[in-house]
Amino acid sequence: MNSHHNPNHPPVRYKRVLLKLSGEALLGQSNYGIDPVMLDQFASDIVLSAAMGVQIGIVVGGGNIYRGISGSVHGISRVQGDQMGMLATMINALALQNAIEAKGLYSRLMSAITMNEFAEPYIRRKAIRHLEKGRVVIFGCGTGNPFFTTDTAAALRAVEIGADAVMKGTRVDGIYDSDPEKNPDAIRLPSITYMDVLQKGLRVMDLTAITLCQENNLPIIVFNMNQPGNLQRVLTEDGIGSMVG
Repeated sequence: MNSHHNPNHPPVRYKRVLLKLSGEALLGQSNYGIDPVMLDQFASDIVLSAAMGVQIGIVVGGGNIYRGISGSVHGISRVQGDQMGMLATMINALALQNAIEAKGLYSRLMSAITMNEFAEPYIRRKAIRHLEKGRVVIFGCGTGNPFFTTDTAAALRAVEIGADAVMKGTRVDGIYDSDPEKNPDAIRLPSITYMDVLQKGLRVMDLTAITLCQENNLPIIVFNMNQPGNLQRVLTEDGIGSMVG
């Protein structure tokens, strides 16, 4: 397995990033579960970005398998619904780890809850050491606590590992003043402040995640991860996606 990077790429703007992928992003054309085409594409982009010398931590959601909040409506308590959601993130994390390693890059899966047969326990210093050695680190089970989303887990892990930015991979190419999938006249906002996101109620990340990033001056970059090569572009070029900062 090769973690050496290619010197022929454009210079990267971030040394260490936390990539947040929603579970829904893995759906691709499916209604449920993991689309192997999307999984392969994401793995390719992650491996190519790591080859540029970028240290990558990943938090993946579980919405393609289980939506905790909607579960609370059907008689499942919010706490247990969220715990089911944490397990869903591990299914995605295992699939992503497998896809990344199939392309020849070492990775580590770390879990916020004890799951020693599947993953290492999350230990901050160990996670940083893995990153320094060029391994991709996937953080599973969110924060390990109910009532916190995987967006908040992404913000928390990003702060803990000293990431330069949170990269939020979505299906749209940035932050808009209204939902671009519903409103054709929605306007893309290339950059926006944390306060604007909170005041305008823009659905970038939940309030806890935005606040955590604001308190730690951690920029959030929202970009279209479904477009192959966009992760590499956002790491090297200006003006890809939208930045909250």
